[in-house]
Formats: sequence, structure tokens, C-alpha cells
Amino acid sequence: MNENSALLHAIIENAIDGIITINERGLIESINPAACALFGYSHEEVIGKNVSILMPKPDKDQHDQYISRYQQTGAASIIGKGRDVKGQKKDGTLFPFRLGVNKVNFSGRTIYAGFIHDLSKEKEAEAKILHYASQLEKLVEDRTLSLQKSVTELQAAKETVSKSLEKEKELNQLKSRFVSMASHEFRTPLSSITLSASLIEKYKLQSDDLNVSKHVSKIKSSVANLTTILDDFLSLERLEAGKIETNLANFDIVKLSEEITEEMQLMAKKDQNIIYQHTGTHCMVLLDQNLLRNCIVNLISNAIKYSGENTFIEFNTELTDNECVVTVRDNGIGIPEIDHKHLFEPFFRANNTGNIPGTGLGLNIVTRYVKLMGGKVNFSSLVNQQTVFTLNFSQ
Repeated sequence: MNENSALLHAIIENAIDGIITINERGLIESINPAACALFGYSHEEVIGKNVSILMPKPDKDQHDQYISRYQQTGAASIIGKGRDVKGQKKDGTLFPFRLGVNKVNFSGRTIYAGFIHDLSKEKEAEAKILHYASQLEKLVEDRTLSLQKSVTELQAAKETVSKSLEKEKELNQLKSRFVSMASHEFRTPLSSITLSASLIEKYKLQSDDLNVSKHVSKIKSSVANLTTILDDFLSLERLEAGKIETNLANFDIVKLSEEITEEMQLMAKKDQNIIYQHTGTHCMVLLDQNLLRNCIVNLISNAIKYSGENTFIEFNTELTDNECVVTVRDNGIGIPEIDHKHLFEPFFRANNTGNIPGTGLGLNIVTRYVKLMGGKVNFSSLVNQQTVFTLNFSQ
């Protein structure tokens, strides 16, 4: 062996990558130690064997056809560099490697030299990277979902706090209205009762029956006012506690309305007239008679309070096949437009009520009673012209 041959042999024997040569029939003529270690065979076990021994199926069965096709057509299907393929070790396990094949003319014959670069570690590292990337994507996705959930929960908590603060604000306003209303509404009739009682005692000594009767009337009026206030408080408390239950029954609404008209006319101011009219061919309705009476009395009482002397209060009922409509109309002080949206809130009174007594609870109670009976309350009003309240019930 000359010096060049010895050098080439040393390079092949000590190469890190595997090197195999095969003849035109695909038989292995030489294999270096790196290739033996890679495939798990000894040198003697592979020399003279078909190179397909190192291949998995289907390449194992088709390798000879590749060589034959190349020899006939010159197609470079087996010649080239950098093809990633799989090899099969002696124990049957598969591993990836990069194969480069060159055709070599040696001593007047053709041989093929295969250069094998093991990709096991690279593929393993690649698989780990893909696994870590997948884990990272999953982690990012989980963190994103968690963040979105936290944002949603934070928004929900913010909305809850906002609603709580708004509710607390409303409650504080109600408390303020109640304190203001109670201090005024209770003080005024109580002062009137005290003064009238003292004057009665004085006039009695003077045998002044006219003034005695006058102040007895004031006492009765003040006591009635206080009774109304306490009744409103009791009704509100029962509504808040859910103690009000509807007792639906058939009754004659015309008869009820005539009774209410007669009663309320006694409470009317000088020359105030309550005019009742019914429209419809029948008069029986299915509602809660006591709750409806309370609603109508409240509306007519307001019409009396907020209208002057020498005025008319219209009270109408209308029955159709599908609906019962109750209307109370007056030509009093009206309700300022700015107060319309707050009108049914408890303890709220319009800005133009002045010293006219009232709790600010009546309309709140009316609308809640009407709702319990499945109806609706509507109103329209123009300051110093007219106010119309309408109760609508399906039948």
C-alpha cells in the first residue's frame, strides 16, 4: 500500500460519519468502523451482503430496482447529497440519517460510495424543540385564557361594585328624602293639632262654638293626614317584605267607582267636582278590588290636593273585550318635565308641590300595586294645565 492509499485508508477508517461502498449489484464491498457502530454490525457480518440489509421496508425490497433503473435510464434517484432517510440497525430499531451517494469509476468498474451522517441527536433535539414549543404555546394559551378570565372577573367585580355604589347612593337619597319628608309632614299636623287643642280649650271657656267646630275640623284633618302617612309607610313595608298578595276576583267596577267618587267628593275642596263616567257594554272585571280601590283613591286624592277650588276632576273607567282602562284627569299644577323620570320613586316629590302635604310614597305604591295585578301605569302632564294618569289591565 503506497503512501496516498494509506492516507486515504486512515481517513476512511477514522471518519466520524459512516462510509459504505457497494458494487453495481448492490453488494457491500467496504464499510468503515463508524458505519459498523452506527448499524450495530461487525465488518464481517455485512461484507458481501446486499446493502438492503441496512434498510427498513419499503426501501429494503425496492433498493435493487433503484440501482437497475439508474443503470438503465441514468435517472439520479440514488445519486445526490443531503437526502434524509431511515436506516435499520441489527436489532431492528430505526434511526434517521442524511445520505449522500456518489458514483465512482474504480479500476475499470463502477462502484457507489455512500456517506452516512447520523441525525439521531439532531432529530431528538428537534423533537424536544417542537415539544417545548408546543408546551410553550399551551402555556401561553392557558395564560391568555387565565388572563381573559381574570379580566372578565375583574370587569364583573367592577360592575358589581359600581352597582353596589349606585344602589348605596340611591338608598342614601331615599334616606335623605325620608328624613326631610318625615320631619316636615309629621311636624306640620302635630303642630296644628297642638295649637287647635289649645284654642279649643280657650274658645270653650268663651263659649265660642263656631271656632271650636273650626279647630275640631282641623284636628280631624291633621289626624287623617297622619293616618294617611302611616298607612303609606305600612303599605311600603308590606310591599318590601313581599307580604302583599293579589286576590283576583270578579266584581262590578262601576259600583266600586261610584262608591269611591261619593267618598272622595266629601274630601274635595270648595266647588271641586269629581265627575265619573263609564264606557263599555259590561261592568265586571277580574282584578284585586282592594288594591284597585287603593290605586284609584290615591290618584283622586292627588288630583284634589294639586288642583284648586272651582275645578273639575274627571274619573273614567272603560271596558273592552280585552282591556280595562282607568283614567284620572285634573287641571291642577301639573308635574315639571324634569321630575317625570323620578315620579314613581319612593319619597320623591315634584319641585312645585311647595307646602302641599304628601309623603312621596303614593305613586310608588300605586305602580307596584298595578304591577302585582299585571297592569301598567302611564301618565302625561303639562305644568299648570293638566295631568292624566292611566291604569291599563288586560282582561
